[in-house]
Amino acid sequence: MRGGAAVCVIAALPAARGDRRLLRQVWANLIGNALKYSGKHASPVITVTGSSEDEELRYCVSDNGVGFDTRYSAKLFGVFSRLHAESEFPGSGVGLATVQRIVARHGGRVWAESAPGTGAKFYFALPLAE
Repeated sequence: MRGGAAVCVIAALPAARGDRRLLRQVWANLIGNALKYSGKHASPVITVTGSSEDEELRYCVSDNGVGFDTRYSAKLFGVFSRLHAESEFPGSGVGLATVQRIVARHGGRVWAESAPGTGAKFYFALPLAE
């Protein structure tokens, strides 16, 4: 069953310094995944937030989709690693690995929080501009 049109809520985001093209790819991959994995929900909601704390800029893309078991979160950012069958959710398995590489190239870090059936939150943090 396919869900309804997604509601996207985007909060005011702190400006980051970095390669605009690469950071655009980070956003595209994270928001694309949120849309994909919440698309079967009757009322998909994607929320994008950001803040400045602890000497870094933190950004989060959250959804109310299928979620995942955090026991397998280490696999999420590996190339060709998937936690769901391709027949269930199409994709190449390189999107989150690309996110991790781009963020690391900018001196940042990535992580995720979730539980099956409760949606997911994907975070990335970048150092504050000097």
